Amino acid sequence: MRSISVILSTTLDGVVQGPGRGDEDTQDGFDLGGWGNGYGDDVLAREMGKGMDRPGDMVFGRRTWEDFATAWGPRTDGNVFTSHLNAATKYVVSTTLDNAGAWQNSVLLRGSAVETVAELKALPGKDLAIIGSVSLVRSLHAAGLVDTYTLLIHPLTLGKGARLFEGPAPLTKFTLTGSVATTTGVLIAHYERR
Repeated sequence: MRSISVILSTTLDGVVQGPGRGDEDTQDGFDLGGWGNGYGDDVLAREMGKGMDRPGDMVFGRRTWEDFATAWGPRTDGNVFTSHLNAATKYVVSTTLDNAGAWQNSVLLRGSAVETVAELKALPGKDLAIIGSVSLVRSLHAAGLVDTYTLLIHPLTLGKGARLFEGPAPLTKFTLTGSVATTTGVLIAHYERR
């Protein structure tokens, strides 16, 4: 059985919406996008680059997949992140997307997110990683399908925006398996479900 790992940037007050750009996710009038910029350093790059030399499979919700396909799909810059993202098999979970041809190596999963990802997880193959796709992560977490979290906890609060867990999340215990602090104050924390 494959494992599912989630990688998310979050603020101290738990906001996960729009860390990369001002226009990344403006749902519900969110106007503080791009809050994660300015925190990069060599430590963050090194930690996020671990494992990029071996292609794995990825799972995306539709909106995040469309955003990544536009931002990363056309790139040919030789960057380790670009190479990894473009080489990976990318499963996009959607009930509204017509096809997944906009980004190489993408496969459309139609139907219930929980059911289709549970079936995918049960198949032999490479482990699965999810970057962003918070709505999808919430559903998979509630179904007990998420095995590990890597949280990039940024030293700021926003006071508004979508949080990782909106409303109650089911009781799930995790073990801290490692952590690294960057020079800019970001805490990279790795958690594994018990």
